[in-house]
Amino acid sequence: MTAIRSVVLGCGSYLPQQILTNAQLADRIDTSDEWIVQRTGIRQRHIAAEGEFTSHLAINAAQAALANAGVDAQSIDLIVLATSTPDNTFPATAVAVQNGLGINHGAAFDLQAVCSGFVFALATADNFLRSGSFKRALVIGAETFSRILDWNDRGTCVLFGDGAGAIVLEAQEQPGKSSDRGVLTTHLRSDGRHKSKLYVDGGPSSTQTVGHLRMEGREVFKHAVGMITDVIVDAFSATGVTAEDVDWFIPHQANKRIIDASAHKLHIAPPKVVLTVDLHGNTSAASIPLAISVAVADGRVKKGDLVLLEAMGGGFTWGSALLRW
Repeated sequence: MTAIRSVVLGCGSYLPQQILTNAQLADRIDTSDEWIVQRTGIRQRHIAAEGEFTSHLAINAAQAALANAGVDAQSIDLIVLATSTPDNTFPATAVAVQNGLGINHGAAFDLQAVCSGFVFALATADNFLRSGSFKRALVIGAETFSRILDWNDRGTCVLFGDGAGAIVLEAQEQPGKSSDRGVLTTHLRSDGRHKSKLYVDGGPSSTQTVGHLRMEGREVFKHAVGMITDVIVDAFSATGVTAEDVDWFIPHQANKRIIDASAHKLHIAPPKVVLTVDLHGNTSAASIPLAISVAVADGRVKKGDLVLLEAMGGGFTWGSALLRW
C-alpha cells in the first residue's frame, strides 16, 4: 500500500556576518570563555546587523534551500516559518518572505513554538502535504534572539544567537514502508504549567512592549532530557526502528550537556550526533535546520540516511521527527 510522504528536496541556511565570541562577551559582563564552554559548549554566536531583520535571514536561507533543491521559487505553494522574533506583531513574517521570494500564490504563515518551532513547522507542513492541500513547501526556522535578550543577564545572554535555516519539502508517492524517503513520523507535545521557567516578560496584550527573555536554567535542564527522550521513544514505536537504525541524530542546539545526556539515554553513539552549538549558540527555531545544512554540506547526511530530529522550547513545547533523507 503506497503512501504520500513529504520528501526533502534540499536545504539551506544563513548566518549574520557579525560573530560575538565568549571572550568579547567577557569584556561586557561578568563571565569567561571557560565558564560558558564548561556549562553549555558554546564558543561563539552570530548577531544580526542593525537593520537586518528575521525576514532577511529567512529569505537568504530560503534562497539557499531552493538553490540546493534545484527548484524555482514559483513552484512553492506553502511557506511555514517558525519564529519567536517576527519582524512585526503582524503581518506574519512568512508573508514578507513570500514577497521577498517573488511568490504571490499559495499560503504563508508563522508558527510559534519557540525552540521547538522547526519541528512543529515540519509536522504542520507534512500534514498539509500528505493531505493533498499543497504540493511543495518551504519550512523555515529564523530568529533574531539578540533583540529580546537582557545583555546584563549572564544566565541568558551568553546562550543565544541569530540565524536561519530552511528545507524544501515535496509531496511524493512512496511504497508506504519505513524505508520510504521523507518524513516518517512526527510527535508533538506541550505543557503550559512550565511557562514561568522559560518566557519573555513582554507582549502586545500584557505589557505593550517586546520584553526580554527570562529563564530558570536549572529547571529547564531538569525537564529537558526526560521530555526529549519521551517523544523519541514514541517515534521509534510508531515506525519500528531503533536507535541503532538511526544514521544521524540532529537535536535542537541549546546546550551540549543536554544533547550528550539525551544521546546517552537513548543509546545513540556520539559519532552519530550532529553538534553545531559551539559555533551558533542557541538559535531557537533556526538551530535544527542550521545543523542540518552543516551536516549536508560536509557530506555526513546523504540520500537514504535515517535522520532523527528533536527539540524542546518555552511553554514547554517539545517534539520529534523521524525522516529518511
